[in-house]
Amino acid sequence: MTRQRPQPKPGRPKYHDFITDIERGIINTPEFQRESAWPIEKTAALLDSKVKSQPIGTFILWKTNQRMGDVKDMGNLPLPVTPDDRQVEYVLGGQQRMTSLFAAY
Repeated sequence: MTRQRPQPKPGRPKYHDFITDIERGIINTPEFQRESAWPIEKTAALLDSKVKSQPIGTFILWKTNQRMGDVKDMGNLPLPVTPDDRQVEYVLGGQQRMTSLFAAY
């Protein structure tokens, strides 16, 4: 009999909780993600959408017990190491938006 794998679950975390998870090292950016490249105008448009409660797209996170050896800061902001007793969530999609939201916080 094959083991059932957990299925992805959509979520709607609150902005503050999302930012707190980044600050605590729970959400990390894997090294293979490209550098932050958004110009200030694109970040401003994203923040304008957020303030107006308009959709800003989705984020894809890989929640796992595995630890990648190569993670990087979010933008130019250093992040702490994920606590040993927590799963880490690696950003697979939406990294530019996430970095912009985090930097604006």
